[in-house]
Amino acid sequence: MIMKGKKGVILGIANKKSIAYGIAKSCEEQGATVAITFLNERFQEKLAPIADELNCSERLYPCDVSKPEEIVALRESLKKDLGEIDFIVHSIAFAPKEGLSGRFVDISKEAFDIAMDISVYSLIELARELKPIMSDSSSILTLSYYGGVKYIPNYNLMGVAKATLEMTVKYLAEDLGKDGIRVNAISAGPIKTLAAAGIGDFSFMLKWNAAHAPLKKNITIEQVGNSGMYLLSDLSSGVTGEIHYVDGGYNIMGMPAVEFDENGKPHIAWNGEN
Repeated sequence: MIMKGKKGVILGIANKKSIAYGIAKSCEEQGATVAITFLNERFQEKLAPIADELNCSERLYPCDVSKPEEIVALRESLKKDLGEIDFIVHSIAFAPKEGLSGRFVDISKEAFDIAMDISVYSLIELARELKPIMSDSSSILTLSYYGGVKYIPNYNLMGVAKATLEMTVKYLAEDLGKDGIRVNAISAGPIKTLAAAGIGDFSFMLKWNAAHAPLKKNITIEQVGNSGMYLLSDLSSGVTGEIHYVDGGYNIMGMPAVEFDENGKPHIAWNGEN
């Protein structure tokens, strides 16, 4: 199995629709020993059955990344239970509701700081605090979205956070490469997750992506999970600092997909109607 002998921690599973769950499941199926984290007691109860499924009930740890002491405690728990680890999955992002609606120019400094702290700085802090227990051939993976590269309606502040996250991946990759640690990101197409529920008109976004991506359909958490497993495994041992798109090819499109009528006249393939 591809991940046999590998050990790592996955942060950001909310339920079975989470991208992080797809990655965790793929890694576990390929032989990895995984640990997962929960934000608070409410999520601990929800994640207990998932931990059972992933064979990691004894490795279900609290970690609110806004609290540095919990990241340190996570390191000590991992060190005690797993010794050395080979991978980290950072699937964490948050912006206050005001940052995902209204005019971008009206976003408050407080909302901006919260989004950057949770969505970006937490990756740096995790890398720094867990580095002492990482093997000399390990991998860190985070999750991005195309809204960090191009304007996406209603993504607003989170788009700026994802742009910052993608550059953070590149700078961390250079800095940690000398320690044998690779750092990459997956930019996944839209998936109906708990986090996506906070984005206005998300159902329209799903339909638009499916209509205009070259593969003409939306992606699944299983597809992202398998790509994540590849980036965490030795199969990608020569890959670092990359933003790997798993979006059905949507990111390559320079204009909406078109169809041609009998006279050879182009028109948009989908007009927004069901």
